[in-house]
Amino acid sequence: MFYDEIEKLKVTQNQTMIQNNTLVLATDLDGTFLGGSPEERQKFYDYLEENRHRLLLIFVTGRSLEFTLRLYDEKSIKMPRPDYLIGDVGTTVYEGKSLTPVAEVQNWIADLWGNASEFAHQLLTDEPGLTLQPIFAEYRVSYYYKPDENQERIVKKIHDAGFQCITSADKYLDILPPGVAKGSTLLKLMDVLKVHPQQVITSGDSLNDLPLFETGLKSIAVGNSELKLVEKIKNLKNVYYSEFPGVAGIWDGIQYYGKTF
Repeated sequence: MFYDEIEKLKVTQNQTMIQNNTLVLATDLDGTFLGGSPEERQKFYDYLEENRHRLLLIFVTGRSLEFTLRLYDEKSIKMPRPDYLIGDVGTTVYEGKSLTPVAEVQNWIADLWGNASEFAHQLLTDEPGLTLQPIFAEYRVSYYYKPDENQERIVKKIHDAGFQCITSADKYLDILPPGVAKGSTLLKLMDVLKVHPQQVITSGDSLNDLPLFETGLKSIAVGNSELKLVEKIKNLKNVYYSEFPGVAGIWDGIQYYGKTF
């Protein structure tokens, strides 16, 4: 109870800060915010840091908190720290400075998952072509997979069991709580922070970023996007497909939406 009250106080303080921001950038990491040459990345990161008083930065990644923190061990590039971190394909949410879970969003995810961990782990044990990823995640089960004639059946099996299924890069398959993905978790966080949709731009490059783009928020698919993602966004009018990869694509998209500082 005390923990929840502390988190509510932090959220209230951040809401006041967000009202003065001109842009909320919710971006994927691998291939997107981490994409581009070291020179391009550092120039873009420095630009963001110079304008943090007008920016709320949210990382939305399939990676864990621990992996993300290891990025800051790279001494050659100084990367800005996020104000919030949505990790594990949308199943974990942290405040960027304290690294504590955002209780209102994390509790929603936990309630949807319930006590499903053991059942989710057993669901695909007899399926060929799957290898369990060597990671621990409280609210998801993750596999490496090879796309073949079994993929459609495996995805249906996951959905029929009451879970969300996300695949990406013809390599990764995640079993998630029903209705939970990068996009729905971002919307939930926006609701908690009272962020107006017009403030937000999302960016990504892989198929697990599609739920971000399906929110209807202004979005950027960077130039090195997975081909299956490019195919999926053709009919999404809210997604700008940049010709530039990585951070150059993000910057191009920000300019496209007229959100330069």
